[in-house]
Amino acid sequence: MIGKRRMQEKDSISWEDFSEDLPTPPEFMPKWALKEGEHWHRLCDFDILARAEEMTGLILELKYELLPAAVWGIHIVRGQRGRVYINSSLSLFWRRFAIFHEVYHLLNNTKGVSFWKRTFVSMEGIEKAADNFAWAAVWPEWIEGDYSDWS
Repeated sequence: MIGKRRMQEKDSISWEDFSEDLPTPPEFMPKWALKEGEHWHRLCDFDILARAEEMTGLILELKYELLPAAVWGIHIVRGQRGRVYINSSLSLFWRRFAIFHEVYHLLNNTKGVSFWKRTFVSMEGIEKAADNFAWAAVWPEWIEGDYSDWS
């Protein structure tokens, strides 16, 4: 029983575990991100998936799961199906940020991380572009403080 309790404590992540790693908005938002992000403003999860499905040709699912604190989200694509996993320990705003980050990858990095790691393309650059897109998509929610009173 003690071992089981320790595992549960180890596996349970609280929102405070993320507070040190929160991204800050970019000082300058690239024009491409603003242009692409505005089409995603204030969409509900269903509409985000519907738009992403239309653009990718994939059948997508969104799942909220308890993931390690360092993992905000991941996506997996097999054939014509894709699934986006978002860390359920994130606050609502940061969940939305993570969804848009993963949507960017689905739209723009279709060959997968194993391909990109073997190229001269910087993974840091790919991640920064995904963050810029996510910031542009959630920008109205950020500046208006949506969800700031939600725990």
